[in-house]
Amino acid sequence: MSDTTSRSAYVLSALIAVLALIAAGGGLLVDGLYQGNALLVAGWRGNDLVTLIVALPALVASLILSVRGSQRAQLVWLGMLAYTLYNFAYYLFGAAFNSFFLLYVALFDLSMFALLFALVRMDVAGIGRRFRSTTPVKWIAGFMIFVAVGLTAVYGAESLRFVVTGRVPEIVTLTGHVTNVVFALDLSLVVPWFVLGAIWLWQRRPWGYILATILNVKGAVYMLALSAVTVSAVRAGASDDLAQVGIWATIGLGSLVASLLLLGNVEPGDRQ
Repeated sequence: MSDTTSRSAYVLSALIAVLALIAAGGGLLVDGLYQGNALLVAGWRGNDLVTLIVALPALVASLILSVRGSQRAQLVWLGMLAYTLYNFAYYLFGAAFNSFFLLYVALFDLSMFALLFALVRMDVAGIGRRFRSTTPVKWIAGFMIFVAVGLTAVYGAESLRFVVTGRVPEIVTLTGHVTNVVFALDLSLVVPWFVLGAIWLWQRRPWGYILATILNVKGAVYMLALSAVTVSAVRAGASDDLAQVGIWATIGLGSLVASLLLLGNVEPGDRQ
């Protein structure tokens, strides 16, 4: 990356870390911040907990190491920016209007621009060459396609059933939302990118390595957040369905393994 672009992305990332600390900390500490039914309130707080104790430390640590020149850390940093973009999109579009609304706007926008600034002048070809020829790209790409197809099948079936029967998906009625924010964001910000990243990774294109690493780093952390959301809802008495933790844990473990395989196959001496 150019010096100017690097500085902009780094400065924005530091600001994101501060604002995310306020958003997640406030979500846990400020009574009455979250509106809606008990399921939603418990879910937001479970998400805040993982953001606070896992995502933020990972963002800050990878940012510091990236500034020092580590390309492995740079990929993790980009994955964590993808996490903040995706995560706070839920708050911005899915949370009932509250006093943190402008904070969610700022986190969404800053994450988007930080990612843009970081990617636009990235040494894609150089980083792509760092990956060993033995990187198990087909296994990782296959896992990504499996996730994308699974999400599309579940969300597509629910949506088409509504077209045929008029029955609103259960998640809409349980949350009290007017639409399904989960379906909307996953089918736009997860599925197409997982498919594209998988195809390019299978073809061993430089962008394939980068996209696959970013998406799986983000996926591993976000599946942990979803697990916390589920457990938080059960503990609050708003749900009795712990089975979803098994789904999130399986996908999250797959993303974690994929991330470790990709990062572990970057050639040593990864100083920019």
